[in-house]
Amino acid sequence: MPERAAPCAWPEDMAGRPSPQGANPDSASAVSSPSDPAAAGNDAGAPTARTPGGEGEPHSRQRDARLGSTDKELKAGTTAEGSTPTALGNPWQREPGVKAMDPAGGPWSLLPRPCRVLVLLNPRGGKGKALQLFRSHVQPLLAQADVSFTLMLTERRNHARELVQSEELGRWDALVVMSGDGVMHEVVNGLMARPDWETAIRKPLCSLPAGSGNALAASLNHYAGYKQVTNEDLLTNCTQLLCGRLLAPMNLLSLQMASGLRVFSVLSLAWGFIADVDIESEKFRRLGEMRFTVGTILRLATLRIYRGRLAYLPAERAVSKVPAFPALDRQDQPGPVDTQLVPLGEPVPPHWTVVPEQDFVLVLALLHSHLGSEMFAAPMGHCAAGTMHLFYVRAGVSRAMLLRLFLAMEKGRHMDCGCPYLQYVPVAAFRLEPKDGKGMFAVDGELVVSEAVQGQVHPNYFQMVSGRVEPPAPLEPQPLPSQKPQQTPPPEPL
Repeated sequence: MPERAAPCAWPEDMAGRPSPQGANPDSASAVSSPSDPAAAGNDAGAPTARTPGGEGEPHSRQRDARLGSTDKELKAGTTAEGSTPTALGNPWQREPGVKAMDPAGGPWSLLPRPCRVLVLLNPRGGKGKALQLFRSHVQPLLAQADVSFTLMLTERRNHARELVQSEELGRWDALVVMSGDGVMHEVVNGLMARPDWETAIRKPLCSLPAGSGNALAASLNHYAGYKQVTNEDLLTNCTQLLCGRLLAPMNLLSLQMASGLRVFSVLSLAWGFIADVDIESEKFRRLGEMRFTVGTILRLATLRIYRGRLAYLPAERAVSKVPAFPALDRQDQPGPVDTQLVPLGEPVPPHWTVVPEQDFVLVLALLHSHLGSEMFAAPMGHCAAGTMHLFYVRAGVSRAMLLRLFLAMEKGRHMDCGCPYLQYVPVAAFRLEPKDGKGMFAVDGELVVSEAVQGQVHPNYFQMVSGRVEPPAPLEPQPLPSQKPQQTPPPEPL
């Protein structure tokens, strides 16, 4: 395995022993240069907090990155001054009254206080200022909330996946991802690739936005009841959710590709226009969220049509219909059994819906409310357990209407535009078979080879830091565009 991102030592060690009297924390950091830390890439100066509010010191890569001596103290049950008695394994057992939730659903839980988190930060995400933002906007709030942290900088694509696959997870109460949606995708797939995936996926996760899209963070911000914000305001809100410690269950999308690859998604699968914009706008990453606006305009100028077959299992049929066929056996791969799916080479089950059209502009399977921090894609409400939003736009839509839809999406009013080419349905599973391999797939914003794919939602499969105060509604049909809920505000002029 490639060398780990090396942390650096803090004035206090993991057991919570106090730092020397008179130590100046502001002079101890190896990453406190006023210049942009991300410009220099990843070095050994990744700060590691041992107690809230400390500053980092240089740390040699030759030092054990796993802090084995600390692990020995924890295994022996040592309780140092200022620390909480800690047992390796289930973090919810560290505080009386805190309950664990298994993937099948169950009580909500809280992170303990004080708690320890591992922060995986991508210094090149978004505008490349994530490390500066962590120090200025996140670290002070964590210090006030008794959240100690170890900060690791990712150095390359899939580095976060490698780190969580080998990490001793029992040392942390939660894993915090400070980046865009792609690194959270890596973390979840890394957890699901572990031999102990059933236990690993229970480790609470937290999203702190520092990328371009930040759709998952924007969705959590929305569920918490905050108004739609971007940039530093969104980061502050999500940090406050971490300080609040509330955990909520989240759906997980299991995707099976024709090649045999299995991928897990925490946000979305996009094909066609949206995927093209997402992937092709990577070259404009330094523009931040503006990259998607630029990418949309460029793609509208040369609008493409994508041919393929789409079928889905409506949410209400997933409740009433029990498959008469055996569950798709994937014993050769980790992860839950996809009971609603049959092999890709076979026709979809008869209680599925097959879309008659085969010419599309886009197809989007979405687990959450937002597709970006300013793209309120699913205003119809939070997905019930075991369901996701499925949108598709049929060929024939004009460029002007498509632009109008995307502009209206900022406030979640695109469903009120009366576009006959836009279709929406809540589903539990779907299958998409592109013809001739055309069109890109983007899973959680990451490029995936274009081939036949199918997926199903596994309800309440992992936990994330959230501000929701009500559990998800039970599995039931969601309103179609023609059945708008009464609380939906009237459309405003575009």
